[in-house]
Amino acid sequence: MDSRFLNATHHPQSRRRLWNGSNAARVGVGCWAIGGPFLLDGRPDGWGDVDDAQSIRALELAADLGATLFDTADVYGTGHSETVLGRALAGRRDQVLIATKFGYRYDEASQRVAGTDVSPAYIEKALGASLRRLGTDHIDLYQIHVGELDDGAADAAAEKLERLAESGTIRAWGWSTDNAAAAGRMSGHRHFVAVQQELSLFHDGPEMLALCEANNLVSLNRSPLAMGVLTGKFDRGTVLPASDVRGAGHAWVRFFRNGRLLPEFQARLDAVRELLRSDGRSLAQGALGWNLARSPATIPIPGFKTETQIRDNLGALEKGPLPPGTMAEIAALLDLRADA
Repeated sequence: MDSRFLNATHHPQSRRRLWNGSNAARVGVGCWAIGGPFLLDGRPDGWGDVDDAQSIRALELAADLGATLFDTADVYGTGHSETVLGRALAGRRDQVLIATKFGYRYDEASQRVAGTDVSPAYIEKALGASLRRLGTDHIDLYQIHVGELDDGAADAAAEKLERLAESGTIRAWGWSTDNAAAAGRMSGHRHFVAVQQELSLFHDGPEMLALCEANNLVSLNRSPLAMGVLTGKFDRGTVLPASDVRGAGHAWVRFFRNGRLLPEFQARLDAVRELLRSDGRSLAQGALGWNLARSPATIPIPGFKTETQIRDNLGALEKGPLPPGTMAEIAALLDLRADA
């Protein structure tokens, strides 16, 4: 399948010029789920068991359909996600951008996260391991994964990342954080080009978006489908197992409690369901269209496990951003729901 032909079907506003001059697809591919099981704070932090062959087929399909940016982290499956991604993209490395993250120490044997470290020495070690797993000689976008850092640690990491970018081992760097003030301190660095923030129609991030727009930074959007809620596949009777991050009891999982979708989010989805499905969109495509319309800086990076999910997510590239009128209607309905 020739992705150059498929790219011609993308909506004009579904592409964005990036830091390297490429005209990239504005829906990326998030690779957390394909890492498989691992533990954070003694609780499962993956999305259940995975089938590596299925993951590779789905990744290959994503590239065929015109996906440009693939986002992972060394901690996902304690290295497994990077390994699978490297295998899938081995024959087309020059056609894609690989983004990965560092900052969580982990033990591969026990699949446990073991604290954080963003020191220059650890960055060097983590980068070498990621390059080996990904089977590449450079990382296109290397991101700090720890969302909150004191200024001294952040500055030391930034200086190291700038040196790595100047050497060519990484081409650019970013930070996965929702702290706009902290990210703003990095914006003067030449190779700081992106922030990864949580952003969905259930969780806005106006301060970070303003920062990205003012400084020509890319806003990579994690959880654009609200951990799957915005696909419509859950209802009030769904109970996710404790082996799934959404059912493991992490306090920071905002949409679920004890594996059950919180009723307020079901009600919000019900309120905007038909608007999201406008112009033949699936719910997921409507939710991603919201992200695309929210700011010209955005690139949502929905996760996946199957080829069907890849087709659905990347179908948003053809549909494009939601129209302004639809965005206004959604905002009004969600404001009413919040006041209820």
